[in-house]
Amino acid sequence: MKRRILLATGPLAAALVAGTAACSGQIRTNQGGGAATSGDGTTIPQLTFPAEVAENVAGITNFNPFSPNVTSKNYFYEPIMIRSSMNCEVVPWIATAFAWKDDTTLVFTIRDGVTWSDGKPLTPEDVAFTLNLRKQYPAADDIGLWNDVFGAPAESVEVDGQDVVISFSGLAAAKFDSLITAKVLPQHVWKDAGDPTQYIDEKPVGSGPFDLGSYNGRRLQLTRREDYWQADKVKVQELILEGNYDATNAALKLTAGDLDAFWGEIPNPEQAFASKDEKLNHFWYAPAGSTVLTYNLTKAPFDDAKLREAISQGLDKDEISAKATYSVMKPASQTGLKLPYAENLLPDSYTDQETVLPFDTAKAEELLDAAGYAKGSDGFRTLPDGSAFAPTFLVQAGWIDYQAAADVVVRNLQTMGINASVQTSPPEAVDQAKKDADFDMCLEYLHGGCEVARNLGSKLASDQVPTKDTVKANVGRWEDAHTDEIVSELSGETDPEKQKALTGELVEIMMTQYPVTCLFYAPARMIYRTDKAEGWPSEEDPYGTNSEMLMIITRLVPPSAS
Repeated sequence: MKRRILLATGPLAAALVAGTAACSGQIRTNQGGGAATSGDGTTIPQLTFPAEVAENVAGITNFNPFSPNVTSKNYFYEPIMIRSSMNCEVVPWIATAFAWKDDTTLVFTIRDGVTWSDGKPLTPEDVAFTLNLRKQYPAADDIGLWNDVFGAPAESVEVDGQDVVISFSGLAAAKFDSLITAKVLPQHVWKDAGDPTQYIDEKPVGSGPFDLGSYNGRRLQLTRREDYWQADKVKVQELILEGNYDATNAALKLTAGDLDAFWGEIPNPEQAFASKDEKLNHFWYAPAGSTVLTYNLTKAPFDDAKLREAISQGLDKDEISAKATYSVMKPASQTGLKLPYAENLLPDSYTDQETVLPFDTAKAEELLDAAGYAKGSDGFRTLPDGSAFAPTFLVQAGWIDYQAAADVVVRNLQTMGINASVQTSPPEAVDQAKKDADFDMCLEYLHGGCEVARNLGSKLASDQVPTKDTVKANVGRWEDAHTDEIVSELSGETDPEKQKALTGELVEIMMTQYPVTCLFYAPARMIYRTDKAEGWPSEEDPYGTNSEMLMIITRLVPPSAS
């Protein structure tokens, strides 16, 4: 393969800030950059977001990014780079550029001039230390750098001037997206911390846009760092993270102006929030992936592609979306890609074709008749051998959107003459059924991330079939040697044109074999007010989602500056 140099380009980003005066009982840990009390037209004095830590562990102070209950996920330790989950653009961050020097060598150029919050410089040695720490402590390898999942493991991470050079034992392109999310740690602080998964980090020394102002176990106050490496892009002076809200309370807090943004679920956000003040109240539920109908492909008759095609054709995806998401989310493309945002990956043969399967009961019945699923005297279809066909649709109790979708799916199946029924079970029982392959049909999530091999590919790869202990992505158990070859090759490919060609082969499988049926896009929720800050991502400016909060923070501006 040719040597390819891929330079990261795009807008830089930072983090948010908001705050209020310290409450009694708070411990002051750092005065930081201070908080503005009134707007001057160039800054955003304060924003308030929900807490990032779960309510059941509130009060435990630990900013360790390896902790499952980290007190703040986004605002102290920064990633190597950021990739927009919408346009897949790679944005320079701690690294200004990357290059595949050859098939197995990845080079990051580390930004000069970044300082830690204690004033010491961030160096390439810090980045190498962060990555090598995962080799020393495999339990901390949350990015899979040193294992053979979706690509060959790393052999070494070394510093060469301003570059960090990662050598892999084989092809490993599909590791890129997870690799760049690694939060860079200061070696001078963490070198004596021991096992990073056990370290209690109460006073974070980070490179991010905020300092720790105060924390009383409930309310976290962050203050803007004036010496942050891109401080000119951070207009937020203080950030308050407080509260774990259900949909009702979140809508009330947002409407009252006590909360500036929220990314939890608010059913029917148009009615519950946006319609109450169309000038200031907004939401954008960006597609994060697809909700799909998954068949148990190890059981007849679901191993029959003709049956799966007929079912796919006879499902009313508009109504399914209406019932499950109040029509906020659009019906999903059967390609498995997040369209129109991933249009650049579509094979040429599908660029002018409607890839959201139209609802057509007559065609579905035609296909069922032709495949031998005849209707009996009771009006319900039988299997080709004449035996009864009464599949069960497994759905998680309490998952209201899934239950609403399942009701429509079952009604559509019955209209086709398939005597289907819904079985509602606790989520843990559904997970067990997935591990045991003990189900007929269920609803699932197909991730729409930028590394297609890790997302669409994992839904189809035989090494991603669930085990007796673990639910993996390929719940339906699609097993095909040629598909595995495609996913394997795509996992190691760095050439964009070859990536597109290989993705096209997976799209062809989705469009002709229906291993799963795509129903509607699943949301990455962003609900926000614009009285204090503008520049939030939207359908008109889809530069990122709530997964890229650092990038969002650098795009926020006071309303008067927009």
